[in-house]
Amino acid sequence: MVDNRYATALVIACVLSVLATVYLSVAVGTQHWYQYSSPTVRGEANVSDLRSLYEEFMDGEFDEKTYSDTLFRLNGTVGLWWRCVLVPSGTHWYKEPGAKMVLECRSFSLPQQFTPKYKEPGNHNSGEDLLRTYLWRCQFLLPLVSLGLVVLAGLTGFCACLCRSLTPTLGIGVLHLLAGLCTLATVCCYLAGMDLLHRVSMLPDKVDGSLGWSLYLALISSPLHMMAAALLVWAARSHSQNYYRMTAYRVA
Repeated sequence: MVDNRYATALVIACVLSVLATVYLSVAVGTQHWYQYSSPTVRGEANVSDLRSLYEEFMDGEFDEKTYSDTLFRLNGTVGLWWRCVLVPSGTHWYKEPGAKMVLECRSFSLPQQFTPKYKEPGNHNSGEDLLRTYLWRCQFLLPLVSLGLVVLAGLTGFCACLCRSLTPTLGIGVLHLLAGLCTLATVCCYLAGMDLLHRVSMLPDKVDGSLGWSLYLALISSPLHMMAAALLVWAARSHSQNYYRMTAYRVA
């Protein structure tokens, strides 16, 4: 029989785990990790330039410099799997005042996620930037590892419930701790990668960058996983100590 304190801890840990997993899943699937605010476009030449950038962004070959410049100048947002720009819905492009703006997105394909980053974006002769390359790959792989660890923990917990055993609880707590660390590492890799990108690709004048709500969701999910891990580890350790004391008492 499980003590009420341990049962309460397990229920709270389950709720925290579910919230953290939902937050991380939403963060991974959305594009609002980093967003740019661009000034209003003025002049026919600028409009033509931006339209060509947009067409290259949507239909051209994958190139870091091309899509980065487009994100900078068209109020872009970029996540782990998506890159988006904010453009007018009509065909006249900024000629109509108050035109409705829509978000147009392209996804990063799996091969594109593993494409090397270069010391000078767009210049393949400048040499591969290993740090940015592996930061990008880590920010793509680590959240998948985190979600996989949570799924494994959930399956283990389900089997433990069927067997009416608290023995695997310590292992489940460790899995949640590793998941929280992977999520935190994802956010760190992403921020470091964006900082390095802005060092090699300077932002245009009057273009500002800011963190988006998707990144904050991922950041929130990390401590939630760690709190769930702490509760699970506490419940496992306390129940184990109590069990041994009861066994020793009965033997005595």
